[in-house]
Amino acid sequence: MRRHKFFPRKKWGQNFLVDGNILNKIARSCEANPDYYIVEIGPGMGALTTKLTQYGRGVLAIDIDRDLQVMLEEALAGKDNVRLLFADILEVDLETELIRAFSLPEPQPYQVCANIPYNITTPIIFYLLENCPHLQSATLMMQKEVAERIMAGPGGKDYGLLTLMTSYYASSELLMNVSRNCFYPRPEVDSAVLRLTPRQRRIELKSEVLFKTLLRTSFQKRRKTILNICTDFSGQEKSLIHGWLTQWGISPLARPENLTLEDFALLANNLPLQEA
Repeated sequence: MRRHKFFPRKKWGQNFLVDGNILNKIARSCEANPDYYIVEIGPGMGALTTKLTQYGRGVLAIDIDRDLQVMLEEALAGKDNVRLLFADILEVDLETELIRAFSLPEPQPYQVCANIPYNITTPIIFYLLENCPHLQSATLMMQKEVAERIMAGPGGKDYGLLTLMTSYYASSELLMNVSRNCFYPRPEVDSAVLRLTPRQRRIELKSEVLFKTLLRTSFQKRRKTILNICTDFSGQEKSLIHGWLTQWGISPLARPENLTLEDFALLANNLPLQEA
């Protein structure tokens, strides 16, 4: 950085992982299939990218900051299985870019391994889970607090919309915690590495839109009972809702953080809506 007079930009969440031991652990924890491609989001100066080139079929490294190009090309000199793309990950078609980068005839299976910026962690997670059908797994380092929310169980303060929406799309596994001291510049928080594996079969829903709307509505009113939430949401009589909830094995006095993904699916699939 000194040699190239580069200064990390806070607006893009540039905290570079500099601990070699952690870099090796993350690259290994990706469990890259040698027949799959790897996508790295936010390669920074190429520390993790260099490790990833030892695994998988090829690496596509995507960064928004073109000022990193010279340093990346220097770090990756001689690595013929890596391609660089300077773009906003949230504004590209990732699978199209992968096809273009490696001159593929059609979409191929790939894995993501990345230290993603704290300020756009959630948008990146849902971009990958909602828009990338050939994604096999995503090994992501993120703010520890966000990881705890994704991994939370029912009844806790961390359990909420992020937990359930991630669980709908993927299974989650905590791989390791990473100290803030492993980064430059040093962030104010610790990190964690999760592996998200897209579900082969998602929970059965009559309407995904209705299910997501019910989830959002419920956690916007998380201090209300599920009886009151469902009454407002459906427009049905409270006494009817009370009877249905009891029949479905859901306590009318439960609050949103007490319900499982399956509970919300059951409600979305069976809750009658008032005629317009």
